[in-house]
Amino acid sequence: MHPATPQQSSPHSLANRMARVLWAFVYLIFIRPSPRFLHRWRNWVYRMMGARLHPTARIYPTARVWAPWNITMAEHSCLGDRTDIYSVAPITIGPRSTVSHYSFLCTASHDFEDPSQPLTTAPITLGANVWLAADVFIAPGVTIPDGAVIGARSSVFTSDLPAWHLCAGNPAKPIRPRELKST
Repeated sequence: MHPATPQQSSPHSLANRMARVLWAFVYLIFIRPSPRFLHRWRNWVYRMMGARLHPTARIYPTARVWAPWNITMAEHSCLGDRTDIYSVAPITIGPRSTVSHYSFLCTASHDFEDPSQPLTTAPITLGANVWLAADVFIAPGVTIPDGAVIGARSSVFTSDLPAWHLCAGNPAKPIRPRELKST
């Protein structure tokens, strides 16, 4: 028999909780129903909510972002349809990097060793020219190096993957170096 875990209050400030209520309203009214091609409109709305987006960054209307003020996206970066961006801590997406549909970037967890299981957070960083294929999970505190491709349905829990490699699996491991073709 395990001891009962005491009820704990929210680790988030009242201001944070109120901002998320406002964001939920803004998302439902202005983001979710927007047509796919209205990237400038969505970028403007996200910027009004505190996101730092390059003008060529793309966030599709079905991407779910927990806290836009914790998102930074460089030129030609993309959050695809039905991505889940749990941005309790900062998430930085480098130039020409893509987060494909159904992927989940998660910056928060709980300290399961502590009986009260407090919230823990750590940022996520995607380097330049990264591709997260469909349904990839990225854990709190992970940095994906430049040029890495993370294969579909993979999970990344540590920042030890090599740059410019195809990586896949659960947990993701290097498969082979990327063979870039000259154009």
